[in-house]
Amino acid sequence: MEVLSWSSRERVERTVVLNKALLLEVLRAAWEEGDASGSDVYARVARRYARHTGYVPSKTEVVSGYRALVAEGALPFDREFLRRLQRKPVRTSSGVAPVTVLTKPYPCPGKCIFCPTFINMPKSYVPDEPGAQRALQNEFDPYRQTLSRIRAFEAIGHDASKVELLILGGTWSAYPRDYQEWFIKRCFDAMNGVEAASLEEAQRLNETAPHRNVGLVIETRPDAISPREIVRLRRLGVTKVQLGLQSLDDRILALNKRGHTVEDTRRAIRLLRAAGFKIVVHWMANLYGATPASDYEDFLRLWKDPAIRPDELKIYPTSLLENTELYQYWLEGKYQPYEEQVLVDLIARCKTQVPRYCRINRVFRDIPTPHIVAGNKKTNLRQLVHAYMAERGMQCQCIRCREIRHQRVDPATLRLDVLTYETDVTREYFLSFVTPENRIAGFLRLALPQTPDVVPVEEIRHAAMIREVHVYGPALPLGTDGEGEAQHSGLGRRLIAQAMAIAREAGYREIGVIAAIGTRNYYRRLGFELRELYMVRSL
Repeated sequence: MEVLSWSSRERVERTVVLNKALLLEVLRAAWEEGDASGSDVYARVARRYARHTGYVPSKTEVVSGYRALVAEGALPFDREFLRRLQRKPVRTSSGVAPVTVLTKPYPCPGKCIFCPTFINMPKSYVPDEPGAQRALQNEFDPYRQTLSRIRAFEAIGHDASKVELLILGGTWSAYPRDYQEWFIKRCFDAMNGVEAASLEEAQRLNETAPHRNVGLVIETRPDAISPREIVRLRRLGVTKVQLGLQSLDDRILALNKRGHTVEDTRRAIRLLRAAGFKIVVHWMANLYGATPASDYEDFLRLWKDPAIRPDELKIYPTSLLENTELYQYWLEGKYQPYEEQVLVDLIARCKTQVPRYCRINRVFRDIPTPHIVAGNKKTNLRQLVHAYMAERGMQCQCIRCREIRHQRVDPATLRLDVLTYETDVTREYFLSFVTPENRIAGFLRLALPQTPDVVPVEEIRHAAMIREVHVYGPALPLGTDGEGEAQHSGLGRRLIAQAMAIAREAGYREIGVIAAIGTRNYYRRLGFELRELYMVRSL
């Protein structure tokens, strides 16, 4: 079925022409019943429709039909009703629509023994991973990839006016500079619905576009980060960097031919943090030469070492794939994947050590099971770990485990939690509004550099830096008011006001923010002004 765009009325009309009157009848009945018959609204609608026609409409068809009928005035708009019609509501429960695109296949400077190589894929990616499949279908074209994901979100009832763009595909910094600019420009063109003459024009257009970029993420290697690269990333609009550190043991890095050292990782994180970027690190268990005991000790270094202490974390247990050098080591008896229960126990123990300011995004790489030769093949590893922890009374305090998701909140019941911690270049403040049940409704990361000398960008050398503002709950359209959701209830403004008070008390005369392109107008309304690479306001 054709993917629909709700900005195109004609496409919506085509989905309900089959039996518009019947669809209206069953939708109205479901809407009037409210919560009386449980939460699976789609199932009720589909059953009733199929009872009369013999045809089971897809969720995309039901959602698009509902939107069309609302547009005609035949049904009232009900945000909660639409949410219950949605497929996979968790996709936008973090408050934004994550749009992942892949760069074209291109040589990587790394020689890692665990990394698969496919001719038609960027380094380390497998052709039948979900994101890779979408990229192949769109021939790695950034415009088509971005537009298709936005349309897919909207087709199943999600709002996609706030887009976090994740550009994956190996080492971003290794790609030619002109390709990088073209790639990002075309992603912005898709969000804007207009083809711009330059990246700068595309960025300006996105400030008021129907799909605004509220975060831009790339992935690269620690040894690719330098002061010059920091400036380049900001010119492109990047706000978050994923670093494949893999291990904090130089012996393990050398055995796995990673090609960088722990000191390279420290230096990269130091530069990124002082420049205001959000930092995501990839950490791998079960690398060649490691043991469960050494892995656990290595994991603790993420938090013990003040130069590391990431904002977000992806745990990637090593998957043994046939077209890797590690596969030969396994055939020769030099390498052995951990048994499932050993791996579950290791990750469970690791999760109990994660501080409250960090979010664990993943605990397993999304590699299809047929490619994995030996070791863990369970794609629901996170669920297995959570079950294991629940049985033993173990708890994880990471952000992801404490997000409110779709829970409605009363702002009056929220309390402000202030967590401070030191890094080797900053004092960090993690400010969060939490519910009485200890669920996070929103948070802000504030960095106070130890000295101006640690900041690699001149225009923010004397500023306190807001590195992230994030309010949770279902993604809501720009310009709408919340109805019990955390978004659009003023939490972001309150967090920023608190950050300014802390910075002022610490003696700072100005505060900066690493604003994504699509958030610039929000910060302008709060008194921030755009300089060259950052937005800054006087204190």
